[in-house]
Amino acid sequence: MQQALDWLLRQGLDMDGVRVVGLDEFLESLREEVRKRYQQFNLQHALDEIRERLDDILRREREALDRAQGESGDDSRVREKRALLDDLPERLSDALTRLAQHYRFEDSSAERDFQDLLQELGNVRDLEEFMRKHGDRFRGEESLGYGDALELMREMESIRKLEEDLASGNFQGVSIDELRRLLGAAAAQDFQHLNQIVMLLQNAGYLTQREGRARLSPKGIRKIGQLALRDIYQSLLRDRPGGHATNVRGVAELRPDAIKPFAQGDPLDLALVATLMRAVRRKPVKPLVLEPDDFVIHEADHSTSTSTVLLLDMSWSMSWDGRFAAAKRVALALESLIRERYPRDYFAVVGFYTRAVELRAADLPEASWNMGDPFTNLQDALRLGCDLLQRHPSQNQHIILITDGQPTAYFSRGRLYCEWPLSFGGISMRAAAETLREVERVTRRGVTINTFMLDDSVSLRSFVERMTRINKGRALYTRPDRLGEYLLVDYLAKKRKKV
Repeated sequence: MQQALDWLLRQGLDMDGVRVVGLDEFLESLREEVRKRYQQFNLQHALDEIRERLDDILRREREALDRAQGESGDDSRVREKRALLDDLPERLSDALTRLAQHYRFEDSSAERDFQDLLQELGNVRDLEEFMRKHGDRFRGEESLGYGDALELMREMESIRKLEEDLASGNFQGVSIDELRRLLGAAAAQDFQHLNQIVMLLQNAGYLTQREGRARLSPKGIRKIGQLALRDIYQSLLRDRPGGHATNVRGVAELRPDAIKPFAQGDPLDLALVATLMRAVRRKPVKPLVLEPDDFVIHEADHSTSTSTVLLLDMSWSMSWDGRFAAAKRVALALESLIRERYPRDYFAVVGFYTRAVELRAADLPEASWNMGDPFTNLQDALRLGCDLLQRHPSQNQHIILITDGQPTAYFSRGRLYCEWPLSFGGISMRAAAETLREVERVTRRGVTINTFMLDDSVSLRSFVERMTRINKGRALYTRPDRLGEYLLVDYLAKKRKKV
């Protein structure tokens, strides 16, 4: 969740036709401002004014020393003072510091001017350090004097601070006034919009704060499932998959998104608006006259109760080619579909890697492939999935398996065994044999296994074919970008018939 929020803040978004600029774009704008100043200015004469003022003070002080020597004849004291003046450091800030600490002026006006100049010591030191770090980068034609150089230095420091705060996500440290001054009013407004995104998500109930980190709320999880389901449905509507007719009737679920003309013998599930519009288009008179051909009805799915467990491969290889993201998206969409349209059905998700674990709906958005446990324990996943189905019996019991590899781990007499394949892309003989025994046990319990393969390697196909012969289920090879469409069609087809 935190990674998703960070990505959103960095990339920005288009929301209802309004473009919200992301942090990366702000950072690039600030860096462009820095590049402009590098190309426009140079700092070769930034300290000339201070050096000239100091030289004038030292000239008058030397003249005062000459007068003091003539009046008092004390050559040793004058020589000592003159030596200190002649041996001042080249660095201006060091020269000012040494004079302030070790020298007493003979000329009172020179001393007053020096005290005024001393007020600039902090600025001089900061400007010297700034020039040491960045002076070589300023290669423009416009030479800046002392005052302008100080202003440029402070401006560059403001840009650097803004850049650091934006890069680290420290929105509280960002000065809106500075942002407006440097990048304009539009940028300041865009930043305020960006700053409100997390707050808006919280106010809408999609996020909660726990232990200082943003987490998805139950409402947020439902919303993600609805969006995933909507995207998959839209793909189905574009493809218009064929119908799956059946004479078996179950509970009728109306489909408000699909209508058809009424035919003799159909239930009169009237689509009122569409019916009236057909009558109006046929004959726009008052009062409205309805005829049999005007009637339009909602299509319905006649479904039976179903218990389904989705086995989700979480091995490391699922991170390739967007496989795990597609599989997780399907799991969220199925969970949302079943909760909203078939609330009496049972649906569970089991993730498996070196061992199998049940994934709650709240765990799904944060679930990820597991690199720390690289083995694939399909046997344990089938066992756990079958146990969950036994607790929720129904007429139709299904296991949906999404995987991209054959098994490499198994349990025997309560002990976990892991074995690498005999060769790259090969099969683990013992793990495969123990997994097929588990398939036989699942089959005896009347559970159908449908496998969606995300890899078409020879070894995986061979293993899945053996599994399918035992269970009499089906095996389909699909790409990650079509997984949702294939799986949804398959699931809805089962809802219209007994298996």
